[in-house]
Formats: sequence, C-alpha cells, structure tokens
Amino acid sequence: MTEKTVIHTDNAPKAIGTYSQAVKISGGETETVYLSGQIPLDPATMTLVDDTVENQIRQVFDNLSAVAAAGGGSLQDVVKLNIFLTDLAHFSLLNEIMAGYFTEPYPARAAIGVASLPRGAAVEMDGIMVLTR
Repeated sequence: MTEKTVIHTDNAPKAIGTYSQAVKISGGETETVYLSGQIPLDPATMTLVDDTVENQIRQVFDNLSAVAAAGGGSLQDVVKLNIFLTDLAHFSLLNEIMAGYFTEPYPARAAIGVASLPRGAAVEMDGIMVLTR
C-alpha cells in the first residue's frame, strides 16, 4: 500500500499557488519525493533575489535543498532535475554552479529555454528524489 505525504518547510518559499512544496510517495523499499518547481524567492521575505542570474541560480538550488531535506533526503538523492531558463546563454554558468551542489553520479537532467517564468525569475527548477528506506 502506498502513502502520500505533503512536505513543507519554512526554509524554502511557501507555495504561491495551488500546489505543495513537495509530495512524498511511500511504499515498498523506496520513497519517491516529487519536488515542485522553485524560483529564486527568498523564503524569509518571499521576494525575488534579482541582483544577478548567478544569485538566482544559487537561491533556487538552496530552496530545492531545503525542500529535499524536509522530505528526508538531500540534493544527492535527486534522480531527475528539470531546469527552465529564460536565457540559455546562462547554461554554462548553470553547469558551473550545479557542480558545487552535486557530486557524481549526477541526476538525469533537462535544461529548457522558456519565454518567461513566474514573478520575472530567470530560472526555475523541479525534481524527483528517490530515498531508500
């Protein structure tokens, strides 16, 4: 039997719509945590970190890390990462910063160029984390 648990932490931005920060599905020997999209909002102020694209990317990784921890894991448990950029010219910068948050084996990943993101963000990421019980 599977169990669905909503994950929430005050260390990441609260949901700004009709969704949860993450949802954990438990059953069998593994748990799967679906991490909702994070944009570069400061969790304390709920305002966009908008000084540089680098800081926006770092804030998104920090937000995802906080939600992963609340779900019982870490970024190292992420098996699939989806990245949305409003400017693919930042792809190399993204890779450089990501190397500071992940170690091998890296998650499967997609990086997609999009026209716009909520609140004028330059980057958004979501992911899937798998935990062994």
